[in-house]
Amino acid sequence: MKKILLASAASAAVLASGGAALADAHGNSVTLGILLGFTGPAESLAPGMAAGAKLAMAEVTESGALLGGASVSSVEADSTCVDASAAVASAERLITADGVDGVIGALCSGATIAALSNVALPNGMVMISPSATSPALTTLDDNGLFFRTSPSDARQGVVMTEVILERGITEVAVTYTNNDYGRGLADSFQAAFEAAGGTVTLVASHEDGRADYSAEVGSLGAAGGDALVVVGYVDQGGPGIIRAALDTGAFDTFVLPDAMVSQTLMDAFGSELDGSFGQVPGTDSEGAAVYIELAQAAGFDGSAPYSGESYDATALMLLAMQAAGSAAPADYVSQVLNVANAPGTPIGPGELGRALELLAAGEDIDYVGATAVELIEPGEASGSYREFIVENGEYVTVRFR
Repeated sequence: MKKILLASAASAAVLASGGAALADAHGNSVTLGILLGFTGPAESLAPGMAAGAKLAMAEVTESGALLGGASVSSVEADSTCVDASAAVASAERLITADGVDGVIGALCSGATIAALSNVALPNGMVMISPSATSPALTTLDDNGLFFRTSPSDARQGVVMTEVILERGITEVAVTYTNNDYGRGLADSFQAAFEAAGGTVTLVASHEDGRADYSAEVGSLGAAGGDALVVVGYVDQGGPGIIRAALDTGAFDTFVLPDAMVSQTLMDAFGSELDGSFGQVPGTDSEGAAVYIELAQAAGFDGSAPYSGESYDATALMLLAMQAAGSAAPADYVSQVLNVANAPGTPIGPGELGRALELLAAGEDIDYVGATAVELIEPGEASGSYREFIVENGEYVTVRFR
C-alpha cells in the first residue's frame, strides 16, 4: 500500500503539470480523447470522471512501460449530453483534427450513440464509455468498436426493482427525461417491477430546462404511488421535479437512479431528501478502496459517480494497446476483452506499470481495476451497484449488489 500511495503522489504531480516533463522524455506519444458532458444536465459528474481518466494516463506515462516508452496525453471535448450535433462535432474534432488514438466517453447515452454511429464507426475509432448505460447500446451496430465499464440499464432496472420492493413499496410513479437514457431505464424498470408484482401508476416523460414542473408533478401525484422514481439528470430536470413534488406535497420519497446521484443534489436539498434512496454503479472490492486512496492523493474525490469507471475505461484502452503492440485502433480493439478478463495476473489500481511489463513479456493479465471490471459480450460490464439511503442530507451506503 505504501508503494501505491507513493506512486499516487507522483501521479498527482504529473496531473498538475499536464505530464509535459514526461512527455518530452519519450520519443513517441499516445493521445486519448475525453468526450464528456462538461456542460449540460450532467455537468457536475464530468470533473470526477475526467480526473479518473487522467489519473490512469499519468500512471501509465510515469511507468515508461507503454509501447517502449510512450507518454499519454489527453484532449477534452464537450458532448453536452443533450445536443447530438454537438456530440458529433466534438467527436469529429477529436478524431479528424486532434488525431486521437482512442476516445473515453461519451458520458450520456444519447451523445454516445450519436458520436459512435456518426463519427467513431465510419472512422474505425475505439470508444469506451464509463457511464453510457442505455440498453440500446447493447444491440447497436458498432462493428465491435464500442465498450463500456458501467453496466447496462437493463440490469439497473432489475436492481432498482429489488431495492424498492425490499423496502415494502409496491406502488410507484415514474418520471423520465425524454431521451435515450431516460426511456431506456424507465422501460427496463417498468418491465422488471411489474414482472415482480409491483404496480406502476404512471410513466411520464419530462423535458429538461423548464422553470416549472408543476404540471408534470400534478399528473404524477394524481396517479398516486408510495414513491416517485426520478429517472432524470441531477443538473437539470430531476431537481426541478423533486422541488415541485415537495412543494405541492405530491411525494416526499424519491427513488434516485445513477444520473441523480451527485453532491450537488445534497447541496440543494439536504435533509429534505431524508428517506429517499436509490442505487449507482459501485463495488466494495479491494480495488475500489485503493482507487479512492489514489484519487485522494491526486487531489480529487474517487468516490464520485463514474470516476472509477473512467479510470478503468482508460486503463483498459492503454493495456489493450500494449497487448497489441500498437496504438492503432484496428490493432488493439481485439485485445480489450482479453486484458479485461481471466485468465491472467489480476491487476488493480496503481498497478498499471506492472501490467504493462507483464504484457510486454507476453504474459496474460486480468484487469480488475477500481470497479471489479468483468466485460461480457458485446463488450459491456456485468456490473455491481451501491445501494444508498439519504440520511441527514447525506448519501449513506446500505449495501452492494
